[in-house]
Amino acid sequence: MAATPDTMHWRGVHHLALVTPDMDATVRFWHGVLDARLVTTLATPDFRHYFFEVAPGNTIAFFEFTGKDLDTYAKPAGVPYEKASQFDHLSLYLPDEAALERMRDRLKAHDCEVTDVIDHGFLRSIYFSDPNGIALEASWWTIDPTGRPVDYSDPQLFADPDPVPAVVELRENGVLDHTVQTVLVDSIIEDIRRSA
Repeated sequence: MAATPDTMHWRGVHHLALVTPDMDATVRFWHGVLDARLVTTLATPDFRHYFFEVAPGNTIAFFEFTGKDLDTYAKPAGVPYEKASQFDHLSLYLPDEAALERMRDRLKAHDCEVTDVIDHGFLRSIYFSDPNGIALEASWWTIDPTGRPVDYSDPQLFADPDPVPAVVELRENGVLDHTVQTVLVDSIIEDIRRSA
């Protein structure tokens, strides 16, 4: 069943824009180690913006801002950090276990630290970081929930014993009772939940 009567036909993530203080190291890791082809670059006096292909039509992009000394940090995936409240980690999709093991071996061959394969039930993953400290994951679906009808009562895929009200609505009615409103901002707001 479609999420709405007028279904959007998403084709993946066009690009996820991240920030790097060192574009050269970023190219060397993303293109050289991860084998995500550098497919386009652009630059202005204020920034560089480079794009790496992770699937047809899907890219990971980085900004390198000119003359800006930005705070950086590194954190493991799934560990909360007050300065990273809107981004935790990026998981890249691989087709199967063999590809996951090849990526793990490739990372090790390039002297990059990486976990063993972690079994999460419906997916298996490895975890590592890029040279910017961005927490990364490579995963494959052992049970692919995409491209097929959703069964919100499937305990393998919907295992939260106390789901949020929106999931209860979807499970019971197949639709949401309501959505939420958002607003545009014209400057940086430090904590949107407290300033509303």
